Amino acid sequence: MTVVLSVVSALGAAEHEAERFLGLPMWIWQLANLIGFLWLLGYLVARPLARAFRGRQEAIEERIREAGKRREEAARLETEIHERMARLDRDLAEVRARGLAEGEAARAALVARADEEAERVRREAEAEIARRLTFAKEELRRTAADLIAASAIERLSAEMTDEDQKRLVDEAVRRLPERG
Repeated sequence: MTVVLSVVSALGAAEHEAERFLGLPMWIWQLANLIGFLWLLGYLVARPLARAFRGRQEAIEERIREAGKRREEAARLETEIHERMARLDRDLAEVRARGLAEGEAARAALVARADEEAERVRREAEAEIARRLTFAKEELRRTAADLIAASAIERLSAEMTDEDQKRLVDEAVRRLPERG
């Protein structure tokens, strides 16, 4: 323990002699050095970091606004799809009702061929319903696919970097001889 104290006192005495530089105590130079380092650190690191964080925050807020708009658009599309489906159900009921009315009129007019004629009208009505339903569903699928594709393209273009685009082009070029 005494050895450690004697070494510390010897170092303290040596430091006391070398504590001056250009006539000023070393602690002033060390303090000036620390202040200069902290200022340089603040100038070179803190400002760019603050700008980067501010930019990131603005980008996140923009994405939140964009997501809100997309959510509203999706809700509007969902409502529109439900309305179209309700209209389609009404059209189907109307077509069925029209088919039944035509079948009844034909049965009354042609008693001899009543069963045969009613079956034909029913088949035509169901075929018409199936065609219209298929057409309406296909139109709905196309509309939904267009919206999904547009959203996917928009999202990909927003998130795809130049490096991703270069990698995709390189892969496509590499596959060209395979398809040839």
